[in-house]
Amino acid sequence: MMARHARLGIIGGSGLYDMPGLADVEQVEISTPFGAPSDALTVGELEGATVAFLPRHGRGHRLSPSEVPSRANVYALKSLGVERVISVSAVGSLREDYAPLDLVIPDQLIDRTKARPASFFADGVVAHIGFADPFCPDLSAHLAASMAAQGDIAFHHGGTYVCIEGPQFSTRAESRLYRQLDCDIIGMTALPEAKLAREAGLCYATIACVTDYDVWHESEQPVTVEMVVANLTRNIANAQRIIRELARTLPADRSGATCGCATALANAVMTAHERITPELRARYALLLDDLTS
Repeated sequence: MMARHARLGIIGGSGLYDMPGLADVEQVEISTPFGAPSDALTVGELEGATVAFLPRHGRGHRLSPSEVPSRANVYALKSLGVERVISVSAVGSLREDYAPLDLVIPDQLIDRTKARPASFFADGVVAHIGFADPFCPDLSAHLAASMAAQGDIAFHHGGTYVCIEGPQFSTRAESRLYRQLDCDIIGMTALPEAKLAREAGLCYATIACVTDYDVWHESEQPVTVEMVVANLTRNIANAQRIIRELARTLPADRSGATCGCATALANAVMTAHERITPELRARYALLLDDLTS
């Protein structure tokens, strides 16, 4: 049975989709040319919108940041018709005024990952997308409005997210270095998600939940798993409220958007179309409609 069309995609922890008001819920198994997603997707109706939730690390948190099948995850969301994706993730703060339990909507990224496939395109197809602004400004603005509408959530609109490979936390020297580079938050999940979402023509924005001060802050305890989990759990309820507001207020389509995410692949494919095999055309059909003609 074909799954219904979803308007909004959410990638985050398993607690996100267990929220009041989510109705007509179904579990959807999706296969992709890039393997299986992290887990089955939960699709339901929220505030009049069909929303697809995907547990990034799998139910029970089975996948390390390096093991997350991001290509399959993004492809699976697009195959459901999703055009906008919200990522919810834990981050450490690299500045005093971004305090634990605050939320951040980052607008820039620094990539310090090293073991993750960062593009859909390989094996005979080459594409170069623009990535100067890695988070969709249009979707981020809607996200900020949804946060502000709550009235009691401390959040920051803007900031540079440095994404490290993990699964280990940073050394003190690394943490101090990232502060010198004017990074604001540090995490392990924004990449390659953001790059793949752009290649797939999806708008992508992040709710970054500050859980700790990493290890640069001399007056705080070094970051631990217990600290991250405890503070992230406290922020899940806020994230649910924000997502509910976003589902209620987000325009039904992107006709009024000025971000350009939907056309990111226009003129990005360098490979001569006649050199692309039928097998590759089939593999990339969802991403590049013109390759199928």
